[in-house]
Amino acid sequence: MSGHSKFANIKHKKEKNDAAKGKIFTIIGREIAVAVKEGGPDPANNFKLAQVIAKAKANNMPNDTIERGIKKAAGDVGNVNYKYVTYEGYGPGGIAIIVDALTDNQNRTAANIRNAFTKGQGSIGTPGCVSFMFDKKGQIIIAKEDCPMEADDLMMTALDAGAEDFSEEEDSYEILTAPDSFEGISKALEEAGIAMVSAEVTMIPQNYVELADETAVKNLQKTLDLLDDDDDVQAVYHNWDE
Repeated sequence: MSGHSKFANIKHKKEKNDAAKGKIFTIIGREIAVAVKEGGPDPANNFKLAQVIAKAKANNMPNDTIERGIKKAAGDVGNVNYKYVTYEGYGPGGIAIIVDALTDNQNRTAANIRNAFTKGQGSIGTPGCVSFMFDKKGQIIIAKEDCPMEADDLMMTALDAGAEDFSEEEDSYEILTAPDSFEGISKALEEAGIAMVSAEVTMIPQNYVELADETAVKNLQKTLDLLDDDDDVQAVYHNWDE
């Protein structure tokens, strides 16, 4: 991604998300419910819930909304029947795609995701067919315009908190962490008054692939748009160099 603006991509996604903030909050609400069911309502003793809370805050979900979601989930554990499922496949030009979904109907979700791949001239593959091309990392993006610190000071704050890597782009900073260090590092940055444009545990491609063919680009975008519109889809990862 050298030479590319991560913030520009994140900002584009954020603007898109802001138009459907209700959907984003619904998605995170489901994640909170599943995390509480699996590990209880205390984020200090529930690592998955702590990660979801960090993601919720990065998406500007109000604290009282987060707390209500946890309390509701804690009182309704027996009725939480969502399940995490992951699909892997290829888009046009061999672009690797991973789709994380949270569903109460796997048949519906599988059919919708297969349809998204097919309409974009791609194909669903077997589990593990593309995930080896990605590294699971905590990723935090900070806009330079929102950061009160100098780059060196921010880097030291992040590294002292346990971050693995720090990089500077044209208009943003990127911090990478081990997944199990993500919550602690995002909390340290929050306490330091650092606003985060994006903070989540994600899949980082080891290499990016360019698409020169316009038809392939349109087909890939069709798949990504269909996946983005699916209420069961939580996240989509790919190695397309946009």
